[in-house]
Amino acid sequence: MRVVATPTSLILIPIDFMPPKILPVGKLPIELLEGLISQAPTQDPRLVLGPGIGLDCAVIDAGPTLMVYKSDPITFATDEIGWYAVQVNANDIATSGAQPRWFLLTVLLPAGQTTEELVQQISTQVYRACRDLGITVIGGHTEITQGLERPILVGTMIGEVTREKLVTPRGAKPGDRILLTKGVPIEATAILAREFPQRLAAHLSADEIHHAAQFLYNPGISVVRDAGIALQAGQVTAMHDPTEGGLASALWELAQASNSCLVIDRRAVTIPALSQRICQAFNLDPLAAIASGALLLATPQVHAQPILKALESEGIACAEIGSVETGPAAVWQRSNAGRELLPRPERDEITKLFEGAEFYS
Repeated sequence: MRVVATPTSLILIPIDFMPPKILPVGKLPIELLEGLISQAPTQDPRLVLGPGIGLDCAVIDAGPTLMVYKSDPITFATDEIGWYAVQVNANDIATSGAQPRWFLLTVLLPAGQTTEELVQQISTQVYRACRDLGITVIGGHTEITQGLERPILVGTMIGEVTREKLVTPRGAKPGDRILLTKGVPIEATAILAREFPQRLAAHLSADEIHHAAQFLYNPGISVVRDAGIALQAGQVTAMHDPTEGGLASALWELAQASNSCLVIDRRAVTIPALSQRICQAFNLDPLAAIASGALLLATPQVHAQPILKALESEGIACAEIGSVETGPAAVWQRSNAGRELLPRPERDEITKLFEGAEFYS
């Protein structure tokens, strides 16, 4: 029983009648997700890599090659939403060492708001992004549906890779160095500038807001090229795409997937000045905000410098931010006092801004 006080009395309420806990916006709590995954049927012997924390792609044995599958929605962005959908799905395929080849897309559009112009805009964005990456659109579904405030896109990308070139987050080993391309949070910078320009106007000039919005393209949220250059330059044992929950979540997912201890130097993480200012304006942790555009990878120490130099020679900034060590799966950050655990985000920082927000600000 639970005791509830009223102005004049106490009321006993049976626990069975307590209202259910409402989950917050963002990814499911990690414990709940682990429980759901543990119940998934995975008996097909052709399944090479199935569902798991930190495992963004599924891998199926298709005989001569391996087929890699990824499904991801776009729920924060509205501007350029079709372009986003292709990029974020292609990113995860690229982190497996595979080439993204085929794309299916489900488009859910809000009733009472959808125009032919909007549908055409989204289609154009999707097709342009696919042409740029050499991806073939093979199908999907489109409908106008009740209960939506804005468009929701859910993409499924299919890639292909040979067995010897498959890379998974499980591959990180003690002694590896951890590298990060470009910096964080590129995607959050673009989204916030595009979705909340009026709120940023008190902190940034119009030119700065426009520049931040262009982070979508420069430095860009795609890591397909980053992954390709790294794989050509040296041995890569694991790759991960920091999306929802940002770099902090990605590091924890990589640690859990590889069952390794990661030790990072937070000061080595590149945070563009404009991204830092936007995060400060909204009181957000830049390491816990959605961060597509940065490629997180692990590599043996001997290959770290060749990969760094190869990326930088192609105009892609890259920094060594930590190492993989023996020990239980966890992420530690170096501090003046020694080491302390890097907090694992319960949800992405920018979800705070989208709760009750006007999406077409």
